[in-house]
Amino acid sequence: MAKLTFRYGAMNSGKSAALLMTAHNVEETGGRVIVLKPAVDTKGGAAVLSRMGVERSADILLSSDADAYATVAAHLEEDGKRLSMVLVDEAQFLTPVQVDQLFNVAITFDIPVITYGLRTDFQTHLFPGSARLLAVAHNLLEERTMCGLGCGRKAVLNGREVDGRFVRQGEQVTIADTPNVHYVPLCGEHFREKVGDIREFDENGK
Repeated sequence: MAKLTFRYGAMNSGKSAALLMTAHNVEETGGRVIVLKPAVDTKGGAAVLSRMGVERSADILLSSDADAYATVAAHLEEDGKRLSMVLVDEAQFLTPVQVDQLFNVAITFDIPVITYGLRTDFQTHLFPGSARLLAVAHNLLEERTMCGLGCGRKAVLNGREVDGRFVRQGEQVTIADTPNVHYVPLCGEHFREKVGDIREFDENGK
């Protein structure tokens, strides 16, 4: 039976690169892949971008009110070729309902669904889509990266910089190509030093 997988990690952990490599490998062996991307992620437009410079167009931009199950079902077979795998970039932006729909895609159609995304936002809160994936995905795999401040420790959190200064307040979703906004993967020690003690955060980021 096929499974729903969530591959998560901090910023710059190579999640999109892993997606692109998986798509390439499946297609090289004769399989057929659909790449989905939540439409709310405007970075790169319709493209899935890797910081390594590799990219490909997403096959479908999924709006927040779209039915992920029906979307995949409509593309199960094209040109006489059955779908082999569904790959989802920036999965933290899925709605919980869409996660459940992708779970049902895997078990109903026996098609592996692999999602790639962040676990938490810059305030250390779970994204709704990530929370649901952590709850129901068959497989959870962590993509690891080092702290972006050069200490060599594992990055576990994400810091948001605005005009070169780390901030702790703001909307949960601000895409990285917004002017003056930058995200940095941080170890726990540097997060506390640059952003603040995680015990100080409430649901309003204060």
